Amino acid sequence: MKKLSARRRHPLAAVVVLLLALACTGGLYVLLAPTSEAKADTTAQSLAIDEGKKLYAVGCASCHGTGGQGTTDGPSLVGVGAAAVDFQVGTGRMPAQQPGAQVPKKKNIYSQAEIDQLAAYISSLGAGPNVPTEAQYGPEGADIAKGGELFRTNCAQCHNFTGKGGALTHGKFAPDLEGVSPKHIYEAMQTGPQNMPSFPDTTLSEQNKQDIIAYLDAVNGEDTESPGGLELGGLGPVSEGLFGWIFGLGSLIAVAVWVAARTAKAKKS
Repeated sequence: MKKLSARRRHPLAAVVVLLLALACTGGLYVLLAPTSEAKADTTAQSLAIDEGKKLYAVGCASCHGTGGQGTTDGPSLVGVGAAAVDFQVGTGRMPAQQPGAQVPKKKNIYSQAEIDQLAAYISSLGAGPNVPTEAQYGPEGADIAKGGELFRTNCAQCHNFTGKGGALTHGKFAPDLEGVSPKHIYEAMQTGPQNMPSFPDTTLSEQNKQDIIAYLDAVNGEDTESPGGLELGGLGPVSEGLFGWIFGLGSLIAVAVWVAARTAKAKKS
């Protein structure tokens, strides 16, 4: 009887066996499934890079060199990152139509999928800023008042205090920011396109950039009201003063001439 009782299984033995089986199954998944997913991601990335290289050879290599090393007609693209490609190509600035003091925004000729492929190829040449996510540039959690303060401190000198743009030296200009997508504004701050300085996270944090974007949307949005009436492009006291001199003083001169003419006519009669 003692031998028989010794051979009896513990009541929890079946539970232990079941847990071991589940653990083994989970272990196999951990070992096999992520590997397969990683291989699929690597394959998709490789395909994107290959397609991007083809697009680059047709539309970019003549100025930036066959390997992105740059030429006398275009700077090196090594290390500029995906964000710079998404901004420059997404806004139609690249490929450039002709050289000049500054490449203007124009109609985009690439689809977003093609832009992503170009960005993947350029990123493979050297690490750089990535394309931001919607959570980074979206309005949720943004401080509009703080964004206005940051914009006036860092950006208004060129773009005007409401982002209407302005002239720079040697034929260059700061573009109007009205209607520019939040993603492209974020990328411009990341990469510093053309004459604009870059504002990495060490200078302006992700939250700071988000606040600035929210401020620009608040002052240039479709529902934004202008309590002063005619805003004259929002260009500030220079345009308002010029308007006052030309139309205000001009009207006074016209009235003075009319009064003098009527007085002279009255004396003659």
